[in-house]
Amino acid sequence: MTDLFTPYELKGMTLKNRIVMPPMCQYSVHAEDGIPNSWHKVHYVSRAVGGVGLIIVEMTGVDAEGRITFQDTGLWNDEQIPAHQELVQDVHHYGTKIGIQLGHAGRKAQDALPPVAPSSIPFDERSKTPRALTTLEVKEQVQLFQDAARRAVEAGYDTIEIHGAHGYLIHQFHSPLTNQREDEYGDDLALFGEEVIRAVKEVTPGDMPIIMRVSAIEYVEGGYDLAYCAKVCERYRDAGVDIFHVSSGGEGPIGSNGGPNAVQGYQVDLAEELRSLLYVPVIAVGRLDSFEDANQVIEDHRAELVGIGRGMLKDPYWALHAAQALNISGQIPKPYLRGF
Repeated sequence: MTDLFTPYELKGMTLKNRIVMPPMCQYSVHAEDGIPNSWHKVHYVSRAVGGVGLIIVEMTGVDAEGRITFQDTGLWNDEQIPAHQELVQDVHHYGTKIGIQLGHAGRKAQDALPPVAPSSIPFDERSKTPRALTTLEVKEQVQLFQDAARRAVEAGYDTIEIHGAHGYLIHQFHSPLTNQREDEYGDDLALFGEEVIRAVKEVTPGDMPIIMRVSAIEYVEGGYDLAYCAKVCERYRDAGVDIFHVSSGGEGPIGSNGGPNAVQGYQVDLAEELRSLLYVPVIAVGRLDSFEDANQVIEDHRAELVGIGRGMLKDPYWALHAAQALNISGQIPKPYLRGF
């Protein structure tokens, strides 16, 4: 029987269990010049000690101006590689695989002056009006993603996740709400994301899996539905995505937390449906803090992996506590056995 602690293999990456720590920006600690610091090292390595199978580092800017805030990490120059390399090595020491999420915030870049976007449409009445990228600048953004991916490979990351969700730049391009361009990127809303994926694939090893984070639906009037997302993701799959990390929201007042009415596992159905439509593996997320609920998703074969976000912010040893609750032996590190 497959459960949370059954190993999982995807291309050249083998995970010791099905538990993923998804990307969660830290914000509160200033990453000077985008370089991960001691906070990030303790934050991620403690979760590796805590038994998680795969850590995906927070959204890391492919451009300094493209970060959500200037407190976020980046991989826009080679000087940032050594700190990432050290982080990867430390996480690997505890038997955990580690990936990195590469992204650009687009119109949601809070500190950029001004932010850039597919079209000159502000996120809300409190946000800055973004400058629409020229066609040449869009192509330059593709290059920025590729350059950051090359650096991620050099740093030793096991996988790369491309951020195409939560209202950030790639999402802004494939959403009819935010892309009102009249060039090739307006005629074909999936083109930018597709080009980013192909560019990333060009500089990654053939056995390295590529993950894509997507918002399956938009919680806003006129927003796209799952059927629309599936058509976009079909393009992304064919361009080289190996597994989709399925979330929702980000365009409009309801963000990636699903709003006040979100219940445990509220996005699992979305992941399962996208999986069945595209015949691809998925990571399911959405308030799966309960050990039993997360395990049931895997046991019922509704997703290949589960992402535990806020639950793992609260408890670095979520995976160890899950093993204890589910009576799975052999998971607790020897130095901690007395505590369990």
